[in-house]
Amino acid sequence: MKPFMIKNQEIGRGKPLICVPVMEKEKERVVEEIRQQSRGRADMIEWRVDALEDFWNCDTVQEIIDRVEPDVKEKIFVYTFRRKQQGGEAEIQTDVLHKLQILAAESGVVDFVDVEFFEEKDPWDIIGQLKDKGVHVIGSHHDFEATPEPTIIRRILGRMSEGEIDLVKLAFMPKEPKDVLYLLEITEEFCREHPDTPIATMSMGGLGCISRICGENFGSCITFGSGNKKSAPGQIPVKELANILEAIHQCNG
Repeated sequence: MKPFMIKNQEIGRGKPLICVPVMEKEKERVVEEIRQQSRGRADMIEWRVDALEDFWNCDTVQEIIDRVEPDVKEKIFVYTFRRKQQGGEAEIQTDVLHKLQILAAESGVVDFVDVEFFEEKDPWDIIGQLKDKGVHVIGSHHDFEATPEPTIIRRILGRMSEGEIDLVKLAFMPKEPKDVLYLLEITEEFCREHPDTPIATMSMGGLGCISRICGENFGSCITFGSGNKKSAPGQIPVKELANILEAIHQCNG
């Protein structure tokens, strides 16, 4: 995988970067949690805007971004609105979603904006608009119910890697061990066949927990650890996750 740098963090080589989601509902709690995580062992902080009680209020969103700017100067800052059909907390009209995403991209504070690729009628349009603002884009797809067949996963990745997404992200719920193995195999395969596109994959729940710690060996360059609240089942608390990843890294020499 060809690595790239953001804020002196290398994405795509060595230990997976740890991203901690912030899932607070109230404005002050969002700011407090981001500040807390900025002092911890996370490499990336993901603000899950869909958890905010008044997420549609552009003034509130802008205020939060402005207030946390000093806290994320050395942490990669990810802006994500996760819709319910993708495992998120809220529904939103597409025009409002895009308005908020552009706001984040224009802030000069956000490093990545997450785009739910298959929820968009024309994903390349909004991706192009965001990249024109100078922000990096994560193309994501989630299934909290099941893991698709390997041919479907390969088709999903093929479609997402056709354009200029900076990083692709997949998260699936396994029903049996082979689902986890399929995803690990396809992750490693994708890294070999698409070395210019970093990938982050994870199987959710207890069964898929192994996928959150073995990215250095299979090619997944980001893993998600929990702060005060989990954004998906199977996430490991960030301190424990950091220790595990370091132990694996030492074994890899």
